[in-house]
Amino acid sequence: MTKKFGLVSLAVFAALLANTAAAEEKLRIATEGAYPPFNQVDPDGSLSGFDVDIAKAICEDMNARCDFVKQDFDGLIPGLLAKKFDLVAASMTITDDRKKKVDFSKKYYQTPSRFSARKGSGLQITSEGLKGKVIGVQRGTIQACYIEKTFTGSEIKVYPSQIEVFNDLAAGRLDVGFAEAMATDEQLLKGNNGDLFEMVGAPPVDPQCLGEGIGIALRKGNDRLRERIDGAIMHIRENGTYAKINAKYFPFDIYGN
Repeated sequence: MTKKFGLVSLAVFAALLANTAAAEEKLRIATEGAYPPFNQVDPDGSLSGFDVDIAKAICEDMNARCDFVKQDFDGLIPGLLAKKFDLVAASMTITDDRKKKVDFSKKYYQTPSRFSARKGSGLQITSEGLKGKVIGVQRGTIQACYIEKTFTGSEIKVYPSQIEVFNDLAAGRLDVGFAEAMATDEQLLKGNNGDLFEMVGAPPVDPQCLGEGIGIALRKGNDRLRERIDGAIMHIRENGTYAKINAKYFPFDIYGN
């Protein structure tokens, strides 16, 4: 009887050790911290926003402990490849070009990109219509890829963060800005003097630059981790966690079709 009890105790102890090991998995997640409402730095220095909340929910579902670090957008993929962090949750669009360097989870949201300009500008959003005009875009983004490829006759100004694009647009140093639609709405149209501006033109479609939706980036070769993240995204969509986070930021389902 003592022997059997000892074997049972060892089995229980081994199970506890396995559970503890799983609970102690640690992941470092990078985000930009300059793209509200998706990611931003709070007054206390902590990172918050839709990207951060979704990443926390994914970590909880995977039973992983996650720490968040701030990284400029154009340094996210280099930092990931240099193993400064394990994942990127920073509204990074899944594109063929980026997939050459890193892997992505399934999308966790998808919204279009839009042009913005002062109301009454009369600008035609074509390569000919914007010839000689000054277009602002954030460096290292899918929007920059599209603008640099399409508007070769325009003056293109790139910025470290999206808010700097909108600040220069408001100051009259740009004719047009180009950004993800939700950021345009939150940072420009709902900001100071936002009523002076509007989105112009139809949302462009360009899978090569504008991609397939927003995913979690990770280094190649981590297939098991990618599969677990995919499973967690599906699970939080099914159990209502995603909907609760979504409602905190948006009046519609940002997941997309």
